[in-house]
This record gives sequence, structure tokens and C-alpha cells, in this order.
Amino acid sequence: MLARTGLLDGRRAVTHWDECERFAVQFPHITLEPGVLYVDEGDILTSAGSAASIDLCLYVVRCDLGADVATALARQLVVQPHREGGQAQYIDTPMPSKTPAEPIAHALAWMTEHLADELTIADLATRTTMSQRGFARHFVATTGSTPYQWLLRQRIQHAQRLLERTDLPIDAVAERVGLGNATNLRKHFRRQLDTSPHAYRRAFRPPEPVH
Repeated sequence: MLARTGLLDGRRAVTHWDECERFAVQFPHITLEPGVLYVDEGDILTSAGSAASIDLCLYVVRCDLGADVATALARQLVVQPHREGGQAQYIDTPMPSKTPAEPIAHALAWMTEHLADELTIADLATRTTMSQRGFARHFVATTGSTPYQWLLRQRIQHAQRLLERTDLPIDAVAERVGLGNATNLRKHFRRQLDTSPHAYRRAFRPPEPVH
């Protein structure tokens, strides 16, 4: 509704990730920031959905009344005073738009089961009895991304699950998902989710039961 008034033209804004693609097409004069929870343009502030509106409200309180008041309010609301990262960490990985061709489907399943291994285009092409160039072309046509991009997303998703469900050190998580070491995991985690593995674990690890 705010975009339709024209008040956002020439400004930055954010909306819920599920509406970002349609929003960008419908309102080309607005600079969409799809990876963040809220945007402050001075006299107009926008948020990325209902939960993010609470983050935005706490941000306004923090700006007007200080961090102590915002923290006390967050405690009353039983939410974090400030969430690290953006809405990118909540977005499901898009699935292929069509059913994968059988050789590619087998390759996807095998890759998912061998995330910790060092996988190369040559190995994958051999498994599908294709040339490397043919495999790469069919992979992109089927999944919408390159083998490297698809594999990296799967590794980051697996890292998310391990951070949520286990106490494994960051180095062990990185090794388990095929990213080698903590430095490499942090780099790709930051690029994809705009947060760190430690911050993600703090935010998404289920709390210990209260006895």
C-alpha cells in the first residue's frame, strides 16, 4: 500500500521475502533491499514481515530512548533486542521449477549424500555418463544454478541443521559439510545468510528446557 502511494519512489525499502520478486517488478522506481529485516529512510521505515516489524519497533525505541529501554522492552516481549543477520537466513532454497531429468536427479541425490567429499565436475559427469560440458549445461537447465552454487547451498543448509541440533565446534561443522575449516564456513555463511555461524547458533538453537 505504501509503495502504491508513490512515497517510496527513489527510496530504499524492504518487504517480505516471498513478495520481493513481484514487488521489484511492480515498483521499479523503489530500491528493494531483500536481504535485511528493516530499512530506515528517515521519515519512512519499512520491515520484512510481521516478525520483522517487532525488530523495527525495537530499533525505533532504541534510537529514541536508548539501548537499555529497548532491551527491557525486548525482555517483556520475550524476543531478542537485536537480531543479527537478515531475512536471507529464513528463505527456503528454491526448488527446481521442473522435475529433474533422471541422470541429474541421481547426481543431486548422490551429491546430497556426499557433501563432505571433494566433488568435481569431472566426477559428477562420469557418474551421469555425460561430458563435463554437457553435464554442466543440463544441470543449469534443470536446477537453475551451477553445480558449485547448488552444492554450496546444500552445504550451508546442512551446516545450519548441525548448528541448530548439535554442539559440534565450528571447525567440525565445516569439515562435516565439506567446507574444510571454520574460516571457509564463516565466509560462505556470511555471503549467503548475512550472519555468522556463532550468531546463527545463538539465534536458532532451541533453548534448554526450564525445570
